[in-house]
Amino acid sequence: MIYIKIHNTESGRIVAMCDESVIGKIIEEEDVEIDLKTYSDFYKGRLVGPEGVPSINELEDMSSANIVGKESVAIAIDKGIIGERSVRIVCGVPFAQAFRIKV
Repeated sequence: MIYIKIHNTESGRIVAMCDESVIGKIIEEEDVEIDLKTYSDFYKGRLVGPEGVPSINELEDMSSANIVGKESVAIAIDKGIIGERSVRIVCGVPFAQAFRIKV
């Protein structure tokens, strides 16, 4: 299962997705730290399966995305929210950040 939370801001939507299995953990490797303990509220929204994740077409005003975990990253790629080239691995956990710049 995946936590998904969409934050509505003046500059667009921020999509936050995180595997249920990694929420509440701190993932560290070299100069990268992903703090899913302190910032769990940023990700904790609805707990859904793959069918509950919107496609990129449903998120046309998305300004950025923060995706953490194997299941979340795989589904976000499948739904077109992020590209495979955006994915980085920290301690075996994939994560991605994506930004949409409007001109």
